[in-house]
Amino acid sequence: MTEPASAPAPDAASDAEALRERALGSLTAARARTTLLTDCVEDPDLTAQHSPLMSPLVWDLAHIGNQEELWLLRAVGGQEAIRPEIDSLYDAFEHPRAERPSLPLLPPEEARAYAAEVRGRAMDVLESADLHGTRLTEAGFAFGMIAQHEQQHDETMLITHQLRTGPQALTAPDPDPAPPFTGPAEVLVPGGPFLMGTSTEPWALDNERPAHVREVAPFWIDTTPVTNAAYQAFIEDGGYDDPRWWAPRGWAHIRRHRIGAPLFWRRDGGQWLRRRFGVTEAVPPDEPVMHVCWYEADAYARWAGRRLPTEAEWEKAARYDPVRDRCLRYPWGDADPGPEHANLGQRHLRPAPAGSYPAGRSPLGVHQLIGDVWEWTASDFLPYPGFRAFPYKEYSEVFFGPEYKVLRGGSFAVDPVACRGTFRNWDYPIRRQIFSGFRTARSQEAD
Repeated sequence: MTEPASAPAPDAASDAEALRERALGSLTAARARTTLLTDCVEDPDLTAQHSPLMSPLVWDLAHIGNQEELWLLRAVGGQEAIRPEIDSLYDAFEHPRAERPSLPLLPPEEARAYAAEVRGRAMDVLESADLHGTRLTEAGFAFGMIAQHEQQHDETMLITHQLRTGPQALTAPDPDPAPPFTGPAEVLVPGGPFLMGTSTEPWALDNERPAHVREVAPFWIDTTPVTNAAYQAFIEDGGYDDPRWWAPRGWAHIRRHRIGAPLFWRRDGGQWLRRRFGVTEAVPPDEPVMHVCWYEADAYARWAGRRLPTEAEWEKAARYDPVRDRCLRYPWGDADPGPEHANLGQRHLRPAPAGSYPAGRSPLGVHQLIGDVWEWTASDFLPYPGFRAFPYKEYSEVFFGPEYKVLRGGSFAVDPVACRGTFRNWDYPIRRQIFSGFRTARSQEAD
């Protein structure tokens, strides 16, 4: 049982110049996306709070620059603080999102100027940094961490764009049409041990580490994520009105908030419509269902006579190659994602139809495990055996526990730099504004 040694050439950790190019490309791509997400609306939209669940866009913009200053300029470059007085304003743990609009935030132009100044200095640090000196700089980790951080906030800002009202501000081409998926509805994943997590991926974050052997019993898993059409059948069968399918807290939550469909859906006569980035459209039946919370996913699975996969089951279905008895970086292999593999990077503003990207399926034949929608799992967000927080405990450690459920796979809003077969996301089980969907599983012994 083995795992890939590292990212494949030309990104090998031994090649400092290739590492600098990789870091430069990742940071540049992230900043281009940040610029797109903040330049497409006027200043009032940047400073407004479009939902108490989200920060004003201008907070995200300056927070991105502040984190880059903290880690690349100060920690790696050893430089003095540019604006130490704003550190507390952009500390995500000091100020919850609901109160951030009341803070003396940098106005849009000042936030842009600050982020640009930090980026200019960070490029100088990248050019001269020893990429094999410390754990923080080894293989360019700090630069990869900051690129991932910015892309994660870009996804957060895209969620804010989905929540904002008003005219459409973002456009992107739709995914290519796909013929109706006619493959098997589920795939058998063999039982036995596999290597979960990673100890070798150079830019993997602390909660993905270390690699460790996990034993999984044989199970069946959906070949594709659950679609809108399948989820509509649950709604039409009274799924939101039957407590049999719901965990007690989930039932209390949907009754209290009068939830009867995924977020952004509404019924117009006999048709379901949804709002997507300022546009109202008919719900596409063949797309993976999106904007459902963990409780909704769990209830659907129970209604269907199935369950949500555990995190270990999801990762084995995504990474395990039974022929070579090894785990891959991605379902399709060890190569970085290409447009033929997955719907990533905000290239589109919606999931692709179920069964798309056959080149991205896993060795076991499971489709769309990366991209399109984050997938809820049955598992709580917990540390792996041997976990060590790095470089700061607030990234993962403070969130460990039963309050958060794990999501895997990434959505269309996730950039490839922040997405891999070992990447772990987590959120409260009531969250619906995120680009979340799911697939179901069942134990083989249930046959």
